[in-house]
Amino acid sequence: RGTVLELGVRHMTQQKYIYTNARSMSNTQEELEAIVCLESYDIVAITETWWNDSHSWSAVMEGYRLFKRDSLGRKGGGVALHIKKRLRMCGN
Repeated sequence: RGTVLELGVRHMTQQKYIYTNARSMSNTQEELEAIVCLESYDIVAITETWWNDSHSWSAVMEGYRLFKRDSLGRKGGGVALHIKKRLRMCGN
């Protein structure tokens, strides 16, 4: 069963970002990573990752920092934010 990503794309000043509601990254991770690589997004926001301890592939994409909140103890939920390492961050 194929899953089509619903994407929201915006440009902020010099940054390019993308948002998607993945509804389970196990079905869409490779597709999303290919889109991110092709389009060179600075920020990638994902909701409904459904990541938990059983998903070893929930690692950061190459060249990005990963901030995530897994869905613990239930199916559904979870968010992830990938930010390119070259971007400066406040509060670190």
